[in-house]
Amino acid sequence: MFISETQIRVRYAETDQMNVVYYGNYAQYFEVGRAESIRHLGFTYKDMEAMGVIMPVVEMHCKYLRTAHYDDLLTIKTTLKELPADHKIEFHHEVFNENKKLLTVGRVVLYFVTANGMQKTTMPVELYEKLKPFFSL
Repeated sequence: MFISETQIRVRYAETDQMNVVYYGNYAQYFEVGRAESIRHLGFTYKDMEAMGVIMPVVEMHCKYLRTAHYDDLLTIKTTLKELPADHKIEFHHEVFNENKKLLTVGRVVLYFVTANGMQKTTMPVELYEKLKPFFSL
């Protein structure tokens, strides 16, 4: 299993009239968690795009347990429970506040597809090799 944590501070523009993070912003928080988790491995989305592979989101689930507010420091825990063997990758996200209270849980499914034809493909070998040590094969 691969786990990473990223912190982000809630900006004023991300809150609604009630000083609560607008629910749609969690998709962006999950994206930050995914991008930074890959960056922690020494690889980036930009690297993948240069290889001709992109990752569109095909499914997203989110459960809101508690609210986050302006200026809260959030920790986004991103987990890969399985090493992808085909075109699909599934990220699990948990968002915590500074008091380590769980605020939101989510799951995002993305596909690896070719940038020039949108055909399903597999994870780039370079990323696979960086993730493999975290999983018992």
